[in-house]
Amino acid sequence: MLRILVTGGAGFLGSHLCERLVKDGHDVICLDNFFTSQKTNVTHLLDYPNFELIRHDITVPVFLEVDQIYNLACPAAPGHYQFNPIKTIKTSVLGSINMLGLAKRCGGRILQASTSEVYGDPEVHPQPESYRGSVSPIGIRACYDEGKRVAETLFMDYHRYNNVDVRIVRIFNTYGPRMHPFDGRVVSNFIRQALAGEPITIFGEGTQTRSFCYRDDLIEGIIRLMNCEDGFIGPANIGNQDEYTIRELAEKVIEISGSKSTLTTEPLPADDPTRRQPDITLAKKHLNWSPTTDLATGLAKTIEWFRTINLDDYRPPTPNYK
Repeated sequence: MLRILVTGGAGFLGSHLCERLVKDGHDVICLDNFFTSQKTNVTHLLDYPNFELIRHDITVPVFLEVDQIYNLACPAAPGHYQFNPIKTIKTSVLGSINMLGLAKRCGGRILQASTSEVYGDPEVHPQPESYRGSVSPIGIRACYDEGKRVAETLFMDYHRYNNVDVRIVRIFNTYGPRMHPFDGRVVSNFIRQALAGEPITIFGEGTQTRSFCYRDDLIEGIIRLMNCEDGFIGPANIGNQDEYTIRELAEKVIEISGSKSTLTTEPLPADDPTRRQPDITLAKKHLNWSPTTDLATGLAKTIEWFRTINLDDYRPPTPNYK
């Protein structure tokens, strides 16, 4: 049994990670400031003796004794991280410094949840970990993109100069049950609109592409990276290699949900990447990992979960959620 800290542990992915680690028998501390997350994501874990919930912001140091740290804390949807961009970059930079300091003091291993957004609007396709990216440092997405890039720099510097045991995962678009319905992500937007019979909003012509990874596959991948012992620390792309246009995604959501929704278009947001697909060669080689859930199966499970929730129980976490 390990003592494991999960920052951002009440979020979409963090809550599933906590659930998996608790059921695996580890002593889990979930730390979250509830800016974009829901307490209800983890309330079912409160009765477990090996689970603890702490309300805390990682831009402020915290003193705990742990063996592993999964650093997932950071607003991840554009409407959320653009709502307070300075707070967003502080979370990535100051939060990483604080968590790395904790790992250094405890002698623990720490995993950084980075993102495919470090590649920006890529000029290489699909994107391997060796690609350095095409990111605007002054764009409206830079608070998130560059914040995550600096976090990776900090992790590698702490590893090289302070011998901190680190792991870095670059997460590509992930979806599944327990997504916040108003998080502004394309999957949750489309499902919410489809179930309401509203027009599904596509930005641009819908020809931009994404690769969608189901949440269970993603959680398995990052746990394998955390516990990899062959000397591989990453960065490692974790995502599904199947590439779809946004229009194709909308059509699949309509088909699987049985909705009568039509499609409507709005202008493409600034700095929105035109293509996104992971090269997962390293994950296959070092982690023996590849996704097992196809998009149709994952969407069906996600849509079914959306049918069970009451949208009135969820407030848009920020005013800029569309």
